[in-house]
Amino acid sequence: MSEDLVRNRKALHDYHILDTWEAGLVLLGTEVKALRAGKGQLQDAYVDLVDGELWLKQAHISPYEQGGYVNHEPLRPRKLLLSKAEIKKIASKVDRKGFTLVALALYLSGKGKVKLKLALAEGKKAPDKKDALKEREAKREMDRIRKGARE
Repeated sequence: MSEDLVRNRKALHDYHILDTWEAGLVLLGTEVKALRAGKGQLQDAYVDLVDGELWLKQAHISPYEQGGYVNHEPLRPRKLLLSKAEIKKIASKVDRKGFTLVALALYLSGKGKVKLKLALAEGKKAPDKKDALKEREAKREMDRIRKGARE
């Protein structure tokens, strides 16, 4: 996987990630150019199942500055490209209570296509978030101690 164009760091804090998939996106040319310029945001983005198709919603891609009259709508829903079998498998997992589909990252594939990394996720409770924060702080402290011991 190449470098991320846009990443949803908040998703890892708010959700337990259970499974991930890669999907293509139906984008306009100005959207691709804006993403390459770093003008995208996945903070509140999620994936919704509508009539047997998956749609990326609430993903904000700012209008391309040189787009002119052909520019895109920043918050428009964007269709995801997956096989019917994958969509059925994902839909069966999301039907269970408490699970949702979250957009994790937008990145360029090796062929120059924009791909979405989406995840099946379960919401974290407040104590889980605190525990994750404590673990991260402890890991940082251990890394600092190790680094100090090497020098």
